[in-house]
Amino acid sequence: MMAEIALKGTLLNNEPLAKYTSWRVGGPAQQMYIPDDKADLIEFIASLPEDQSLFWIGLGSNLLVRDGGIRGIVINTRGRLKDMRLIDSERVYVEAGVPCAHVARFCSDLGLTGAEFLAGIPGTMGGALKMNAGAFGGETWSIVDRVEMINQSGEVILRGKQEFDVAYRSVKGLDNEWFLSAQLTLKKGDSEASQQHIKALLEKRNTSQPTNKPTCGSVFKNPPGDYAARLIEACGLKGFAVGGAVVSEKHANFIENRGSATAADIETLIEHIQTQVRTQFGISLQTEVCRVGEKA
Repeated sequence: MMAEIALKGTLLNNEPLAKYTSWRVGGPAQQMYIPDDKADLIEFIASLPEDQSLFWIGLGSNLLVRDGGIRGIVINTRGRLKDMRLIDSERVYVEAGVPCAHVARFCSDLGLTGAEFLAGIPGTMGGALKMNAGAFGGETWSIVDRVEMINQSGEVILRGKQEFDVAYRSVKGLDNEWFLSAQLTLKKGDSEASQQHIKALLEKRNTSQPTNKPTCGSVFKNPPGDYAARLIEACGLKGFAVGGAVVSEKHANFIENRGSATAADIETLIEHIQTQVRTQFGISLQTEVCRVGEKA
């Protein structure tokens, strides 16, 4: 049982997660906490037992919640942890709940360059930090200087970039610590040129990706020297469906929910794609999407 404290946030029981994920699938969270702000979240976590299971969700992209849902407490930062401010001439403070696209615009408006690629990442800064999200050749941790973490006891810890093992779509740090904020280091540049760069990147994304359909973003990591989409398309899998889940005709590394998909449909399709690519090319595609929760 958590300690009795006056929380400002909202604690929900048995909350359906499908409405919080970009794929629009997923079973319920046993409990969900929507904090009022960062201070409230810190107080809430400090009130919990040390062995309490926690899972964090932002915009719910890059996430497949299975149909049985998630046991424990889901921390929902959507619309929360949204502080973003200039620290000095080249550094920006961003809390974990800020959408990556907002970070790109904020920096661009200030004439700071290097964060434009974030406009193509459909998640929050917290999610981008967790997986070293990237787009258009840029990667999140290339602009990170240090981060603010919270542990299971509710202690806030500042950690430098060097304390993490950062690789392609992978970040390894200490277990039972979560991202609260990041300090980004950028370069002074031309605001108008930066804004035009973002516009061009978004036009490219809208042309090549099914941005108007329920997806999670890219499903698979690109294998070394190749592209997951090329391999999937070469297997003839564009348009291949399992239940309500279908491989996008627009971009083969996207799986669309046609409206009736379950998480099980999507996971079965993911595994079928992996089997076909392995059989035809001898390549084991690794998922970029995070699969969590229990099967129904």
